[in-house]
Amino acid sequence: MAGSMEIDTLQSRAQIAGVYAAKVRERLLALCAPSGKPDTGLLNRFQHQAHGYAWIESYAAAIGAVAHWAETLEGAGRFGRAAQLIAMAGTGEYLAQMASAIAMSQDEYVRPSDFDLQGETAGIMVETAPEARSELARLLQQAGVDSLVDLIDSDSTLTMVRSQFRAFANREIAPHAQDWHRRNQLLPTDLIGKLADLGVFGLTAPEADGGSGLGVAAMCAVTEELSRSYIGAGSLGTRSEIAVELIRKGGTEAQKARWLKPIISGQILPTAVFTEPGAGSDLASLTTRAERDGDHFVLYGAKTWITHAARADLMLVLARTGEAGSGHNGISMFLVKKPRGSDVDPFPLPGLSGSEIPVLGYRGMREYELAFDGLRIPASALLGEFEGEGFRQLMATFELARIQTAARALGVAQNAFELAFSYACERKQFGRAIIEFPRVHNKLTWMAIETMMVRQLVLSVARRKEEGGRCDVEAGMAKLLAARVAWSCADNALQIHGGAGYALESPVSRVLCDARILNIFEGAAEIQAQVIARGLLGRLVSPPLSN
Repeated sequence: MAGSMEIDTLQSRAQIAGVYAAKVRERLLALCAPSGKPDTGLLNRFQHQAHGYAWIESYAAAIGAVAHWAETLEGAGRFGRAAQLIAMAGTGEYLAQMASAIAMSQDEYVRPSDFDLQGETAGIMVETAPEARSELARLLQQAGVDSLVDLIDSDSTLTMVRSQFRAFANREIAPHAQDWHRRNQLLPTDLIGKLADLGVFGLTAPEADGGSGLGVAAMCAVTEELSRSYIGAGSLGTRSEIAVELIRKGGTEAQKARWLKPIISGQILPTAVFTEPGAGSDLASLTTRAERDGDHFVLYGAKTWITHAARADLMLVLARTGEAGSGHNGISMFLVKKPRGSDVDPFPLPGLSGSEIPVLGYRGMREYELAFDGLRIPASALLGEFEGEGFRQLMATFELARIQTAARALGVAQNAFELAFSYACERKQFGRAIIEFPRVHNKLTWMAIETMMVRQLVLSVARRKEEGGRCDVEAGMAKLLAARVAWSCADNALQIHGGAGYALESPVSRVLCDARILNIFEGAAEIQAQVIARGLLGRLVSPPLSN
């Protein structure tokens, strides 16, 4: 009976959140779309409000996803006390923040007063009960953190996949992750072979192409469990997923026949060569050139933040084939074969050079700057049949890439939580384990609560993608919240460890470094919020998930 009552409350909270988000949208439309169509200049002028709206809609979407998750568990007779506490405390806290202030960063908040709605928040203010977190902490001490894993998926296949990869990661990756990080060591080739045997590089690809055909939700489960052990392992499949989707959707039949099965089998390791030093997220300003020379193109230009570039066998290169100033329409994508490099000779290809970028974390594949100085490639390397399609081809992969990145962030968040929980149970101060102190178990339980909330949002977007629904904006929401959760969990986990966590030999110090990049790559939080706001305002007929 209690579960049914809470389901009703959760559904009501989802509705309240959606109504409030709609009110904010109306106020923002008045500011930024006076003619009925969002104006880029006004969106930039009122950027704080626009980005705040993106956060509000993301919160509302997460609340809706949690309500659906709880209802599914209740229908299966699995909506036990831990799940009830997570759902009620999480949605209550998110509503409370919507009614008062949501932190868009450490020192930027969106408040109802930003939309002149301060007098209309009484209906969404929810009291958050501190005793709920204490009770959840006790339950987790009794049952262990793995008890939360059993609550994640309603699908038995997903549960099996998640369990299989959790066991694999615990055995093959987690014991070595800290050493790989400290040594800035590339992930071992034998590990890549084992991951390939498990189908990691073709999780969403159809079986006809050599893939597993498991779908996007399964990809999220696998990615999260691998990233929970080490983000580098969870990220190995990212480039393959991007490459496979690019070639499947935009390639010629000959290109599909040549590249798909070797990439999916792990025989070919691809890398994405998109970002430029002066362009960043502004792909319309891309300057790397591909000049036509008979049956060849010749590449000139510089790229940066290219992951796994030295060991890759295939480069997916964005380059300008149109005139300078041709914007998005002058960009093409190329499939550039390269020899696999070594530490002695990382780029053994005439016309290509590169150097490593030392980084704080995310070290398992290394980052590089690349320079193209007359690299000749066959004309058949052009993805598809026509020049100028590169930007559109890339955009078609962004949904999957952002969902996968959100899953990586969840893995990092879960790792941080588990490390902190274990330490807090073992560490004694003033005669008792520090988990017994409210300021400690409040942090721990909020890590568990928010990670589960955002996980349900990510899975809801993954299912939407599987069903063929549009989810470009929703994928951005999932990535926006998941990246924030990863950093919050890692920061709090190190705080719980105290000085011990600040030591280089402590795994939580690595997790903190790894977590920080998630709010930057695959769309920085600010870019992500801009894309979400612009996309939602443009959907005047098609409502977002939160409604």
